[in-house]
Amino acid sequence: MSFQPLGNRVLVERVDEPAQTPSGIIIPDNAKEKPLEGNVIAISKEVEEEGEIKTGDRVVFAKYSGTEINLEGKEYLILSTDDILGILK
Repeated sequence: MSFQPLGNRVLVERVDEPAQTPSGIIIPDNAKEKPLEGNVIAISKEVEEEGEIKTGDRVVFAKYSGTEINLEGKEYLILSTDDILGILK
């Protein structure tokens, strides 16, 4: 199954945060915050035409943004390009 975002939106897969701090403390799942970074999996035609964000880019997005969806057992986030704060390089 493939997903094609519409409008000015992108499909993002969140990047997992490490389960352990640099000092060795293990962080339980219920204490972790959801990461604010992700990899762009798919983009709409409008976003493609703008050329600013591309599939494969690693982006940082606003904390309470987007819509979570589940595709083939994996969680993704549909974001408006306005919710994307920047691209990590």
